[in-house]
Amino acid sequence: MQLLNANFLMLSMPGGTEWILIILAVLILFGGRKIPEFMRGIGRGIREFNDAKSNVKKEIEDGMNEKENKAAS
Repeated sequence: MQLLNANFLMLSMPGGTEWILIILAVLILFGGRKIPEFMRGIGRGIREFNDAKSNVKKEIEDGMNEKENKAAS
């Protein structure tokens, strides 16, 4: 059974030649100028996600601290 799982994983992961073909296809489809814009957009999206995550975490912690302060009073 382990041999079957190992073979399945090997078939599902692209190798070096496949990665080169994927990169060439992306370059042909999007061109050299669009890729940096695309990456900037991904970076902005990740940054906004992390900011939102931090804000939610801060609000939860503030709410917990506020509840503790009311209980201590």
